[in-house]
Amino acid sequence: MNDKSIALVTGANRGIGLEVCRQLARRGSVVLLSARDLAKATAAAAELTQQGGTVHGIALDVSDDKSVAAAVRWIESKFGRLDVLVNNAGGNFDIANQASTVAMDYVRETLEMNLIGAWRVTQAMLPLLRQSEHGRIVNVSSQAGAFDGAGGFGLQLMGGAAPAYAVSKTALTALTVKLAAELRGSNILVNVVCPGWTATCPGAVEQGARPVAEGAGSVVWAAMLPDDGPTGGFFRDGQPLRW
Repeated sequence: MNDKSIALVTGANRGIGLEVCRQLARRGSVVLLSARDLAKATAAAAELTQQGGTVHGIALDVSDDKSVAAAVRWIESKFGRLDVLVNNAGGNFDIANQASTVAMDYVRETLEMNLIGAWRVTQAMLPLLRQSEHGRIVNVSSQAGAFDGAGGFGLQLMGGAAPAYAVSKTALTALTVKLAAELRGSNILVNVVCPGWTATCPGAVEQGARPVAEGAGSVVWAAMLPDDGPTGGFFRDGQPLRW
């Protein structure tokens, strides 16, 4: 087991996170499927294990220092290192809000969920990632937070809609650039991925959303980069995006 890549995915009991776990397990990684609710994480991990992967369900609330610290201790005691961290946990796509009227409590909640949570987990997991010969950090962001958007998504293209979500994702991409710059020259590559508009809810495919497997595959690509791969970039499907 120690010869296999150890990969932690946050917010992974459903949607893109679950599919990322499935694909990483199929590639031979030992996957740590995390969710705030241990029962949900365990059930999802059991489902993937039945499909032939090695998947462990663990409790991890990215907004809770104690929860994150407990996850670090568990990973350290069981594996001694971490090879891949996928910061997938997030949400609050507030399409009905406007920048001029959105409640500040909602903004704080969204920043905590989409930016600070990933920042908190990354800081806590860095000592374990430094123990890896091939460390990878993948932040799951969105083109909704890109200045140069496309397909109706972007800071300008969306007008004032989804202000908390878009700003939080812009900040997550900026954090990725800062981390990559700090860690450049180490064995840790840090990138951000926009999986695109993905069919994580019923009827989304009919509205033009891409299959979950495609969106997740974009994330897995960044998680499995070779040592000479890019760092500090914004990607979808292995191709750089402007932001």
